Amino acid sequence: MSDKAILQIKKLSKNFKLRGSRMFEEPKTLHALSEVSIDIYEGETLGVIGESGCGKSTFGKCIVNLHSASSGEIIYKGENITDKKGKELKKLRKEIQIIFQDPYSSLDPRKSAGNTILEPMNIHNISSGKERMNRVSSLMQEVGLDSQHIYRYPHEFSGGQRQRINIARALALDPQIIVCDEPVSALDVSVQAQVLNLLSDLQKKHNLTLIFISHDLSVIKHVSDRVAIMYLGKIVELCKAEEIYENPKHPYTQALLSAIPPDSPFEKKKQIELSGEIPSPIGEQKGCSLASRCPYVMERCRNEVPELKEISSGHKTACFLY
Repeated sequence: MSDKAILQIKKLSKNFKLRGSRMFEEPKTLHALSEVSIDIYEGETLGVIGESGCGKSTFGKCIVNLHSASSGEIIYKGENITDKKGKELKKLRKEIQIIFQDPYSSLDPRKSAGNTILEPMNIHNISSGKERMNRVSSLMQEVGLDSQHIYRYPHEFSGGQRQRINIARALALDPQIIVCDEPVSALDVSVQAQVLNLLSDLQKKHNLTLIFISHDLSVIKHVSDRVAIMYLGKIVELCKAEEIYENPKHPYTQALLSAIPPDSPFEKKKQIELSGEIPSPIGEQKGCSLASRCPYVMERCRNEVPELKEISSGHKTACFLY
């Protein structure tokens, strides 16, 4: 992992307009991301974890420009890419790719595996006829598929094999960054480990920077160099992977990790329960998003939004306790 930031996210926000249920009712605003700031370093795996609806997938889609940011900046290699369009965006697609959660719906059922991997090379006019087919064959072998699989269609593959095709397609343009949006959550547990090890090997071989989005704490621990914990559109804690499990600071992180079952059935582990109502991400946002559920809540928490600040070397948290 390099000390050089390949991607800098500065106060990134994404809002969605929700239509009112009644006629002439004013549309409401859903705050999916709220001023997220983070530096992502070249060659690292950043794990992004949080419960469903916390904004982690929206964060990934904003990075690859599938969602346009409402405000803030995404700086790639020193250049602001937030508002790229047309030819500039097409050029950027070669550098930043995404692997989706569902390995079946992200493949075109009318295209063979070979044509699926070939398509991005055709769009970006990379090499020519025979060279392209050699590259397709090479990529399929690299992700653990046989060259005979080139002519098969998505319905002829297992879930793990389909995800390998998606990985090969993402690699076809030699990207620098790959956003992995829960790439193993739809797979069997036995297949998950194979795909995770494959991603790890490919990262070392191609010097890839991975943004790994998941809700599975054990998967994130296995693959990540650093971990960002998200809650209701904000990053509440960020540090090295091993430290987040050994020394969690934010009350939400502590509660999240306390839910992991102990290694031994004889080990007693206290589970932290966050009682209270989960605040709505719709409408005006005031104070800390955990204030209504936090056991350490102060009056200040209800009125001010805590910033993500460094509390020790490489360890950041957004909490007024520190």
